[in-house]
Amino acid sequence: MEHRAALDAYGWADLGPVLGAEERAGLIGLWDEAARFRSHVVMRRHGFGEGEYKYFADPLPGPVARLREQLYPGLAAVANGWAAALGEERRFPESHEEFRETCRAAGQTRPTPLLLRYGEGDYNCLHQDVYGAVSFPLQVVVLLNDPAEFEGGELVFTEQRPRMQSRAEVVSLKPGHAVAFAVNERPRAGARGVYRVRQRHGVSRLRAGRRWTLGVIFHDAP
Repeated sequence: MEHRAALDAYGWADLGPVLGAEERAGLIGLWDEAARFRSHVVMRRHGFGEGEYKYFADPLPGPVARLREQLYPGLAAVANGWAAALGEERRFPESHEEFRETCRAAGQTRPTPLLLRYGEGDYNCLHQDVYGAVSFPLQVVVLLNDPAEFEGGELVFTEQRPRMQSRAEVVSLKPGHAVAFAVNERPRAGARGVYRVRQRHGVSRLRAGRRWTLGVIFHDAP
């Protein structure tokens, strides 16, 4: 996978454009269709930040299901490389449907792709999207609207390194581009070999406008 070097070095990589303008507008337009979602979360109520998001219900919208299926195999190759580097025995299957079978066997049957809406003053606290015993070590976010429609709202990553202070990365998203990043832990090459780092992600405060994103998480929830 051509983006492997960036994922290894920084914990994230821009995979390029994956959704056109019509598809992005169509996903935003689903926000008020309650039947398309299984859950609505207002972040303030849970101490997650400010803003809202909704988890899609099955069957997923066509573009979302397609992204899960198409992006998974390349990311699974990265995930298996990371597992080997960390000395882990687990390996991920080649297709996303096979991986969903693993989730179902563990009692994780609820889809996790989500639509996120931020307005002025909203933000998302640093966190990790791990929902059950089975998780996939990478996930994807796609900006759905034009960056000219808002200020702030950058994607923020922090990398917690053993016996060292945390390192931060700030990423401005491009409309329709998929940015892949580590969900929790990943290997990092050091002077004395490979070591394990923990990564979290969040969204900086939106200073003006409205920001829409699609989150594509590959493991399902209990």
